[in-house]
Amino acid sequence: MAYRGVFGAFPYAARESDSWLFRSYALVSVVVGGGLALLFAFGLVVLVAQTAAITGGSLTLSRAFYVVVGLFIVAPVIAPTLLVARRHRRQGSTRRYDAALALAGYLLVASLYVALVITIPTGQQEAPTGAFAPAVATLYALPSVAAAVPPLVSIGTIWAAHRLAR
Repeated sequence: MAYRGVFGAFPYAARESDSWLFRSYALVSVVVGGGLALLFAFGLVVLVAQTAAITGGSLTLSRAFYVVVGLFIVAPVIAPTLLVARRHRRQGSTRRYDAALALAGYLLVASLYVALVITIPTGQQEAPTGAFAPAVATLYALPSVAAAVPPLVSIGTIWAAHRLAR
């Protein structure tokens, strides 16, 4: 039984997979991907409302750039689920492949959180306490540009898992 489009791929992949780890990630990818999509959609509405009176080409470019950034963040979160659904539909998949993509997907979600910690403005940072205090202090000390590294590495991990776990 094939799925119909992107939205049908999520239940299809969860239903067809034998990996419980992947089934859990399919649910997580729906929740996190949907939440991020809503966050960017609401942010775009606010951006358009704040700049509605201003006209010009650079403003249209910034709005389009906002949409592209949103796609670059949401697409990798749902990519493992879509890849597993495609693999099941076309040639059948293995539990190993499904689990590898689920682990890579969980790594991506964690890396997005790490990127958020890196980008917290200095005025809003709280003194880290607890077991993770040294790690959080290290992340706070990094420049904001470094926030792109963890998600890019985890996207590479998704690609590698897709290629190597055949």
